[in-house]
Amino acid sequence: MNKKLYIELLSLISLGVITSLSLPPFNYLIVNFFTFSSFFIFLIRKSNQHKSVKLFFIYGWLFGFGYFASSLYWISISLTFDENFKFLIPLTIILIPTFLGIFYGLTSCLFLIIKPKKILSSFLTFSLIFGILEFFRGTILSGFPWNLTAYSFSNQLEILSITSIIGTYGFNLFCISLFTSPGILILRNSKKNIGVFIFFLFAVLFFNIYGSIYKEKFVKGEEKNYDYKVRTIGSNISLDRFYKDINTASIIQDLIKISNPIFNEKTIFVWPEGILPKISKEDSIKYSELFSKQFSENHLLIIGSNTQSIISGSKVYYNSLTIYDNKLNIIDSYNKINLVPFGEFLPLENILKNIGLRSLTNNYQSFSSGEERKIIEIKKNNFSLRILPLICYEIIYSGNLFDKSNFDLIINISEDGWFGQSIGPKQHFVHSIFRAIENGKYVVRSSNNGLAGIINPLGKVEQIVKFGHSGYADLKVNKTLQSTLFSKYGNKIFLILILLYIFLIFSFNKIKDE
Repeated sequence: MNKKLYIELLSLISLGVITSLSLPPFNYLIVNFFTFSSFFIFLIRKSNQHKSVKLFFIYGWLFGFGYFASSLYWISISLTFDENFKFLIPLTIILIPTFLGIFYGLTSCLFLIIKPKKILSSFLTFSLIFGILEFFRGTILSGFPWNLTAYSFSNQLEILSITSIIGTYGFNLFCISLFTSPGILILRNSKKNIGVFIFFLFAVLFFNIYGSIYKEKFVKGEEKNYDYKVRTIGSNISLDRFYKDINTASIIQDLIKISNPIFNEKTIFVWPEGILPKISKEDSIKYSELFSKQFSENHLLIIGSNTQSIISGSKVYYNSLTIYDNKLNIIDSYNKINLVPFGEFLPLENILKNIGLRSLTNNYQSFSSGEERKIIEIKKNNFSLRILPLICYEIIYSGNLFDKSNFDLIINISEDGWFGQSIGPKQHFVHSIFRAIENGKYVVRSSNNGLAGIINPLGKVEQIVKFGHSGYADLKVNKTLQSTLFSKYGNKIFLILILLYIFLIFSFNKIKDE
């Protein structure tokens, strides 16, 4: 390998690493203008020198590898809790960005194959291919839409309001175009290039204005005052409860202390995912006396638990969210649909278990997927509330909820302790902001070893239990908005944007340069 090529390849990895600094919790958004435009200019100039699809794939893959290696390293921390898995840590650090980098490799090689002659059309083609493949990354093989470019705007709530219309994938496509646009200014061969660059800058201003109007509408919106509180719990209970003989009663007592129930105050308590170790929701009844002493008929509890069922003579397990009364009578339950590969289930289990691989949770037994995502209507003891339950990982998916807008709140419960003191739990929390805006609903999030809080439909975190702390946050007033456009049509809007980009690509390609 000659020195020049070596430097080029190393530079591409570095661009990916620098790009990751735009993501939470760092949020150095400005770096994207440099990295995306530099990557685009590099591809344009290389396309004029050679037509090697293989080499172009490597270009994109290296950019993606650097990006994901630096922003997803924390996934390997989940393997440190069991000695049997520690040998996989180096492989995980390498294999995950290696696989995810394929999508970026496909972006660059498809760009080479399709690339129009005109700079503007090339710019739009690059953005479109990138945006579509990011969508595929988030949907195929169960999907992993973590760290989309759009999340670099997580602190710009007025601008993010546009996701209530175009959704996260639509906004992600715009972000790619925005950050790449300085490249067309540098490569410009006509005045139109300058105009398009200015257009994207003004689009940001327009989104900001829209967000301000949207905010004003929310502030003046109708308030729904509950005669009860929804209290979400943030806790820091050790993951040792999964691996050691831990006294479940003591964990329950700790959670009750954090919850601070008051006998006469109507309250729905939300506890984190899988918080009660080594017992199913059916087994939990043995602790009913402990609960009935601390909670009254004015209280309901939403608790992350495991469920056991017998199907065709075999025992199956579910990661569940269960609603109980104060005596631990079951009111309703939801079984998680989107399971974490290797964490909650083992892909190709019959093959991989023979070489010693197992799922990380549930005593190494794979969970089964629930049948449907459902709205749970709570009508008990004068409580009236419709919730959409999302367990942990399920909060990361955009567009899966668009046909289910007839609910009051999104309830998200999570266990983030698998990722230690890393940036992972903070990145996870940000997804709640996007789901709140997209759906125009409050998100009530409970987490163990993570961040818990109340996020309003504008994406503003109204209350939070910070990372590393224990406590609670209360929702008493629910301001409602009309159903968002995205909640009605979902990623069909993203399809419309794709068609618009295709139209513009062909249009710009036909117009003569000035």
